Formats: sequence, structure tokens, C-alpha cells
Amino acid sequence: MSRSYAIALFAVLATMWGLSFPAISVGLEHLPPLLFAAFRYDTAAVLLLGYAAVATDDWRPAGRNDLEAVVWGGLFLVAGNGLLFIGQQTVPSGVAAILQALVPILTALWALALLGERLSAVGAVGVAVGFLGVGLIVQPDPGNLLAGDTAGRLIVLGQVASVSLGGVLVDRAAPSMERVAMTGWAMLFGGVVLHALSLSAGETAPATAPAALGAVVYLGVFSTALAFVIYFTLLERRGAFEASLVAYLVPLVATVAGVVLLGETVGPLSLAGFLVVFVGFALLKRRALVDLVGVGIS
Repeated sequence: MSRSYAIALFAVLATMWGLSFPAISVGLEHLPPLLFAAFRYDTAAVLLLGYAAVATDDWRPAGRNDLEAVVWGGLFLVAGNGLLFIGQQTVPSGVAAILQALVPILTALWALALLGERLSAVGAVGVAVGFLGVGLIVQPDPGNLLAGDTAGRLIVLGQVASVSLGGVLVDRAAPSMERVAMTGWAMLFGGVVLHALSLSAGETAPATAPAALGAVVYLGVFSTALAFVIYFTLLERRGAFEASLVAYLVPLVATVAGVVLLGETVGPLSLAGFLVVFVGFALLKRRALVDLVGVGIS
């Protein structure tokens, strides 16, 4: 893969994922959160499984490891994302996107606990710095954690913890099936879980507004199904570390889109928190960054 092609894919992926946050905010004006999330993953699951059935040979789960990956991915990577939709009812899309930058740091902690990976002293400092950045983003009021949109930010933080855990559990399961197919099955299973949670919460689908339909189509088709095909292409051709760096472009896209399209505001403390989280990530992944710079990103 050429450098220019890789950069183009990075830009497209960052744009697709970045615009998903304001799209969620738009859809939440018309749809209840858990049902909205379920519709997103229903759509993506059909498209990804259809693509996998045509493009791959081993698109069905074939062993216990595949089934474990589907279950863990469905519960934590997909159904856990319902927390993002709940949190964005009060949290600006840019802030919700900024909080996603914590995913690599929490992933390292889950890997430490569940996979027995070791954390160096500098890496531990990176984790601590990352949590300092989260404090700047969430800005909790110790006297009232439910004040303002603090509760919403904590709910989004719960989604970040769920996604991070899901990624580690899927890796531990070591699925043998194609990743696109595994993701499609996980989205199908997670969508069923979200529908069950939506029913138990008493959510009902209102009359469909064009904006709601547009948000579901964008999220399901572009920022989920197509975006994951692009992501797995980058993962295969450029490696896990380089592919993960797109997570630090997404908040920039989401913040600009939220301000321009929705008139949202993101305070300077949230932006400072994002920079602090990135410093923590750089400390945690310093060797990979040094190697990346040493060989060039091309």
C-alpha cells in the first residue's frame, strides 16, 4: 500500500468515524438511545455479513474460540456502545469523541489484568497522565457527580471501558475466522442484546423522521460497515499500531463538525484534557512511536 493511498484511507476513516458523533446527536432528537444503537448495528451486521459471505470462505463461526469472540464482541464492543448513545443525550459530540482517546490506555490496563502483560515504570506514568487528562475532560464535581453533564460524561467513560475490555477479550479468544465476518456476527448478537435492553427500558419507536432515518443509514452503512472494512484493510496492510492512530484524528473531526454543524461548544479544559491523554498514550506506547518515526510512516 502506497503512502498516499494509506493517508487517503486514514483521512476517510477519520472523517467517517468523526462524523458519527454528531450523527448520533442528530438521531437522538428523534429516537430513544438504545433502540437507535440497535438500528445502527442491525444495519451494519447485515451489510458486513453479506460482504463476508461473498468475499471470504470462513465467514461462519467454526469453533469455541470464534463463538467466544462473537459473544464478547457483541456484549462489550457493540452492546456496550449503547452507553455512548445514552451519554450523548447530554454530552456534546466533540467531548464524547475526545473521551474515546482513552481507549488505548484502558486497553493496556485490561491487558495487564487479563492477559498478564507487563507495564514498565514509564508506561505506568503514561497511564497516570492519561487519567489526569480524563479528569480535565470529565471535570467532575465531587459534591454532586450528577451535576450538569458530568453524569453523561461518566456514562461515556463507561462505554470507553466496555469497548476496551471487549477488545482484550476478543484478542484472548483468538478467533480463527475472518475479522470482518467476526465483527458482523458480533454486531448481530450485540444488536439483539440492545433490542432486549431497549424493550426492558420501555423504549418505543416514534414516527420516523427523515433526520432519524438519515442518521441510522449514515451510522450503519458508512461509519460502521464501510468504515470497518477500511479499518481492517489498514490493520492488515499497516499494522495494529498505525491503524490505532486514527483514533486521535477522530476527535478533531467530531469537534469541528459539532461546532460547525450543531453549534456545540467544547471548553478549553476538554481540549487540554485530550492533549494530556495523548501525552499519556505517547508515554505508554513510546517504543512503538519511536519505531514508527524511525522507519517513517510511509
